[in-house]
Amino acid sequence: MMDRRGFLLVSGALAAGLASAGTASAKLVRKFAEELKNGEFNWFPERSPSGPIVIVVSIPEQKVHVYRNGIRIAASTCSTGKKGHETPTGVFTILQKDKDHRSATYDGAAMPNMNRLTWDGIALHAGNLPGYPASHGCVRLPMEFSELLFGITQLGMTVILADEQSFPPEIVHPSLMLSDAALG
Repeated sequence: MMDRRGFLLVSGALAAGLASAGTASAKLVRKFAEELKNGEFNWFPERSPSGPIVIVVSIPEQKVHVYRNGIRIAASTCSTGKKGHETPTGVFTILQKDKDHRSATYDGAAMPNMNRLTWDGIALHAGNLPGYPASHGCVRLPMEFSELLFGITQLGMTVILADEQSFPPEIVHPSLMLSDAALG
């Protein structure tokens, strides 16, 4: 029986096979979202197999929470903007997706599995996870988590970047958090 906060069943082979290219070692784990350590994530899309998705990034916690139909299906650690390059807060939509994106601003730096949130460069993408805010404003994710997330995101879907602790176990009225694109 699964706990309401959503444990992810992980086979030993899958967990052992996760490797990260140029990022902190990511690890798919069976833990509550609140217990994740740097580089860890959980992923359980079977909790809600279809429907609109909302991503909530909690900047103070350095965590990303993914909800489908108001049910949390995944959580991950992340690294947001460092002092002087703070990650903006607010409600955003995914403007562009690029699996193999390279930065036009930072010497062609790789930004794998990029989901663009602003036209001036803020995005969700795979990157180094030192355990604290270290980016130039983007939300860096474990490589494997970013690949899974990239596979379920759509242009126009809602992403909330919050400067408060923000991880409701379930969203009671998910349609109130959806963009027009998500509603059809």
